[in-house]
Amino acid sequence: MNQGVTTIIMRVRGGEPAPPAVLAPRCGPLGMSPKKLGDDIAKATGDWKGLGVTIKMDVQNRQATISVIPSASALVIKSLKEPPRDRKKEKGILHNGNLKIEPD
Repeated sequence: MNQGVTTIIMRVRGGEPAPPAVLAPRCGPLGMSPKKLGDDIAKATGDWKGLGVTIKMDVQNRQATISVIPSASALVIKSLKEPPRDRKKEKGILHNGNLKIEPD
């Protein structure tokens, strides 16, 4: 059995499980269940509910560790503290607010 770490990077909607049909071709050859992996992704991206984020899954010995790699737009929207929206019903949202830029 392969003991190496396999990395899978994909874009998902935060707080929602990725569809098993999308996960199956990627995690099936590794011997993992797409439904279980989708639930793990939903748990790991719970803080980013409704926002598109990139995730990195490191798979070793049929165990996946999921880390979130947020995009710049997701960070800006999260820092504006906007409520999660239903992307099917609410279109053309105007993001409005003030952000402070802290010098490093």
